[in-house]
Amino acid sequence: MSQIERAEEAHGQGTAVARPAAGVPDRFENPGLPAHRHRMGDTDPQAAKRAERQVAVMLLLSILGSIGIIVSIIAIEYDGSFARVSWSTKAIGLSMFFSLFALGAGAVHWAKTLMPDDERIDHRHRQRGTEAERAKAVAILKEGAGEAALGRRPLIRNTLIGALALFPLPAVFFFRDTGPLPGDALSVTMWEQGTYLVKDPEGGRIRAADVSLGSVVHVMPEGIEDVEHPLNEKAKSAVLIMRLEENQLTEKSAEWGVSGIVAYSKICTHMGCPVALYEQQTHHLLCPCHQSTFDLTQDCKVIFGPAKRPLPQLPIVVDDEGYLVAEDGFHEAVGPSFWERG
Repeated sequence: MSQIERAEEAHGQGTAVARPAAGVPDRFENPGLPAHRHRMGDTDPQAAKRAERQVAVMLLLSILGSIGIIVSIIAIEYDGSFARVSWSTKAIGLSMFFSLFALGAGAVHWAKTLMPDDERIDHRHRQRGTEAERAKAVAILKEGAGEAALGRRPLIRNTLIGALALFPLPAVFFFRDTGPLPGDALSVTMWEQGTYLVKDPEGGRIRAADVSLGSVVHVMPEGIEDVEHPLNEKAKSAVLIMRLEENQLTEKSAEWGVSGIVAYSKICTHMGCPVALYEQQTHHLLCPCHQSTFDLTQDCKVIFGPAKRPLPQLPIVVDDEGYLVAEDGFHEAVGPSFWERG
């Protein structure tokens, strides 16, 4: 009884399953490979020349697509209307499609019709071959470079160079179209000496006497609604003010505050989320996005979470009428950390 029959009997299948009269062979014969079919380009020089021209046409279309991207960016200017944005997006998208599709199709057609189509067997061997084998491998690579026929087919070579050279060029115009370089705009805020603190969002200056112990007030610099880009400024200039017992603050925090009132940036130094939660019993500020926690009693030092830097403190004083006003701007950059900020 064979192993298959014993296994079937053990599973209660008996011998009712039909099988070939000769049984299952111990080893299947190698069926071999079908006869190799030569392509038209392998046997007909005219077909090869025609395929070469087809590849060149596709690469030329890729060149035209790359030029179309640049023309679309330059020619279609934004005027704030949705229609103009729609036309620009469609023109850039279609041009990019032709550039990428034609480049890929040309490469595939080149490989399918003109590159060698020999069937070879690569036997397994040791990871490092002998010197003779290594020399043979180098010879094979050189042979492959020769079989690509770039030297014998200058039309494909030249159009390929043109397509590859022009393809990354639209990226320069894409980066240019994003606007001017930010410079120090990410680090500089509206806060400067003499800027009044106003409540956010209702507005109105804040008297030091109105800030009670344990309270938190969301504030903005006065006049922020009158700047050219108020939302951009709000994303950098948002501040929280809290009042603690002066003996709970460090020397530096108390010096930059007023009678226990301190002002810190509301923008988390991890990813720029608003640090809007204040726990008055522990004097911790919490970012709700990724749970970075800052300790007010330690100059807003990070005590938990992914943030890497403390929240910057805004120096404040009181004017002659009792209103809170900035003594100076932030002494360090506000907002998320990156490679230049640690």
